[in-house]
Amino acid sequence: MIAAMQPQHTHLPEDPDNDPDGDEYLGPSKSQRKRESTALQDLGTELIGLSRDQIKKIEMPERLREAILEAQRITANGAIRRQRQFIGKLMRDADIAPIQAALDEIRGVSAAATARQHALENLRTRLLADETVVGEIAQTYPGVDITQLRQLRRNALKEQQLAKPPRAFREIFRILRELQNQAAKDAEDAANAEEDQ
Repeated sequence: MIAAMQPQHTHLPEDPDNDPDGDEYLGPSKSQRKRESTALQDLGTELIGLSRDQIKKIEMPERLREAILEAQRITANGAIRRQRQFIGKLMRDADIAPIQAALDEIRGVSAAATARQHALENLRTRLLADETVVGEIAQTYPGVDITQLRQLRRNALKEQQLAKPPRAFREIFRILRELQNQAAKDAEDAANAEEDQ
């Protein structure tokens, strides 16, 4: 009888916070999770500031894209704050790498964008120094208007001689950039068509 009244000792699970070895990883701290959440919301805010065309070109889940486009239509401060939080929440489940790379590209800070810009500037410099570079451009970009390019070259050289504003000089760069962008788009379309077959 007396033995039955003695308290039975049950084995309680160990408290993970008091792990004597300290080996168990308990995940990110609350402040780390808050920082990550804020960073995702900031990224989302940056996406909201892009044009619709830019947003359409970025690889992301469709639900996230719709939430960003919806945020662009919202004008009330409280509603936009809630939408930003929602976008941040959706971004936790998204692959951020392609989104970040696309934003870097748009900002012009990626190495690829910088290299492309330098290549175009170099091509323009070579064109001004030597008219035969027009033929090289025509081979690389078959859609170029050679007559227009030659005229712009003459105008740019005249601008330099007379110390006038470099309108033709800038226009050459704009045309070269458009040709490069069109060539990249054509290559992407061709690659997509191959994948679909």
